[in-house]
Amino acid sequence: MIKKYLLERRSWILFFCLLQGLFLVIAYVDTSIHVSSILYIVFLSFVLFLLFLVMQYGREVSFYKRLNEWNPNVDIKMIGEGSTPLEQIVEKAIKQQVDTCKQDLNQLTIDVEQEKDELLTWIHEVKTPLTTMKLMIERMEDRALREQLMYEWLRIHLLLDQQLHKRRIASMENDLYIEQLDLEKLVIQEIQSLKSWCFQKGVGFEVELDVTEVLSDAKWLPFILRQILTNAVKYSKNSDIMVRSYEQHGRTVVEIQDEGRGIEARDIPRIFEKGFTSTRDHKDQNATGMGLYLTKKVAMPLKIHIHVQSEYGQGTLFQLTFPRKNDFIKITSM
Repeated sequence: MIKKYLLERRSWILFFCLLQGLFLVIAYVDTSIHVSSILYIVFLSFVLFLLFLVMQYGREVSFYKRLNEWNPNVDIKMIGEGSTPLEQIVEKAIKQQVDTCKQDLNQLTIDVEQEKDELLTWIHEVKTPLTTMKLMIERMEDRALREQLMYEWLRIHLLLDQQLHKRRIASMENDLYIEQLDLEKLVIQEIQSLKSWCFQKGVGFEVELDVTEVLSDAKWLPFILRQILTNAVKYSKNSDIMVRSYEQHGRTVVEIQDEGRGIEARDIPRIFEKGFTSTRDHKDQNATGMGLYLTKKVAMPLKIHIHVQSEYGQGTLFQLTFPRKNDFIKITSM
């Protein structure tokens, strides 16, 4: 801070040095003036000027030092009040800027919440005609056309469901309710919802559940299963998907294994990143990079650990490890 202060006052210092040099030049030119007297005056002037700089440094730098150390996340009052007119101008400008930013942030928050509520309302309203559309499609006699339309209907339904849960994730912890769930029922329901897509792609399921009940949330666990099963069906063709559950070290483990496209080894650490699709199949227009990202975000509050094993061209294994019962004490206390 001393260096910055000297740089700020370099014009003062330069002017003082030039003034003392002028005195010495006058004493040298004018023989009637004793040089020793001028040297004495110059020496005293330098001493007094140094004392002046030290006093001014302590007086002027304190405000700017607080300003330099101020964390924008902390209240503006931490800076304190300016003691000089110029410091007060700076203080006033900063406070006005902070107040303006707070107002803009509050307005932005209100706008975002309003947009979120409008989108959630729109999604719920769209579900009604979608349900009607599904009933109309199921009554169609042309089987090929019915399956094709049902597939497109399912895509719209899954995208809307993804958006609905995406908007709710921010307040997810306030909505958790941990209870004993029928795992077999949940898995069968999710498989049934994908049956038209599975028929079209020739995909079947093998379900072997040694553990049929888990402790989790009835709203969010199906979302996790849905995203993983959807990915498994999406990248599989004419093959079976295995869903199994078992107990390991006091924890319930659910595995979903497909024989689809698989994932490159270099991509596995990145598959849960927002927007990431693939480095090998980067031109795949159907991939959004949001499904697994949302799955990971939902799994964290539920304390579900997701482990992925895959080999490109051979298939993928998703392993969901549920927490022990005692771990839910932290969740239920939210």
